[in-house]
Amino acid sequence: MTIEPSPTLKAPLLKALNGQTQAIPPVWFMRQAGRYLPEYKALRATTPDFISFCLNPEKAAEATLQPIRRFGFDAAILFSDILVIPQALGQNVAFEAGEGPVLGELPALEAMRDLAGQAGIHLKNVGETLMRVRSALDADKTTLIGFCGGPWTVMTYMLNGRKAQDRTLIRAFVYDNPVYVAQLMDIVIEASAHYLKMQADSGAQVLKIFESWAEGLPDPYFNELIIEPHKKLIARVRELGVTLPIIGFPRGSEVRLFDYLAAVNVEALALGTATPLKLGRDLQKLKPIQGALDPVVLRSGGQALDAAIDRLLEAWGQGPYIFNLGHGIFLDTPIAHVENALKRIRG
Repeated sequence: MTIEPSPTLKAPLLKALNGQTQAIPPVWFMRQAGRYLPEYKALRATTPDFISFCLNPEKAAEATLQPIRRFGFDAAILFSDILVIPQALGQNVAFEAGEGPVLGELPALEAMRDLAGQAGIHLKNVGETLMRVRSALDADKTTLIGFCGGPWTVMTYMLNGRKAQDRTLIRAFVYDNPVYVAQLMDIVIEASAHYLKMQADSGAQVLKIFESWAEGLPDPYFNELIIEPHKKLIARVRELGVTLPIIGFPRGSEVRLFDYLAAVNVEALALGTATPLKLGRDLQKLKPIQGALDPVVLRSGGQALDAAIDRLLEAWGQGPYIFNLGHGIFLDTPIAHVENALKRIRG
């Protein structure tokens, strides 16, 4: 059974997702649990393999909770990785030092299709992580966010192996193999839907779709690879009985965001660092927004950070807004800068 948000909506983040404007916006940071925290580095050192660390409920729950204890963010986001989906579909996933993720040979479509509906069961350890975290949080203050990677982004890793950053390769593959791409996309969508369903059943209160590689797609491919898959994924999640609010994050696609909101039934839209303030205000008239502080300025700190925070609060604080970064926090970000940012945001 899906665990729904508290009907009283006491938690600041749930209020924002419900369209409420608050004097102090809720705040959390993407990658808030990670390598910039000394306690995380110590914990991470106990498990050499990253995927094994993500699938260890005790350690992943501890990593999720560390920034909540230290900073008191308004949301805890599940510590995991978008590449657990390829693993659930039978593809080998490894992380190599200095190399990043390296994925093995892609299984046959039929084999992956057989596994897609079992993704939630295969990733049941993630569910245990969520249950552990949910039980440790005060639900009236701190909201638990689950997530998956956007189908297109996950596919770029699955198809490119160790060269996922070179998106020209995947675009060429799309042009040359449209039928195969459509079939694989449907498999990833089905697996992701069951994964999100499991997260909802395990205590997540909000779900987020991280489409990290949404930028740079020409017509008609933004529609085919981003908008339509997100529509299908959300429709499938709803069909499975999940009613939790969903945040969409098609990063880097500012020029397409009105098209995205017109077609994709998300409850809120996360914005990247390149989002103009006026565009954010216009989008906010349609849906609550989240973002878009530059993680570079968070790392730099000082007057530049103060000014950047003030600009966002002035521009978007008069509507439903969740303060966040436009991309993940850098591993060399000083902890003092995070503390100062929170003081600035909260007054």
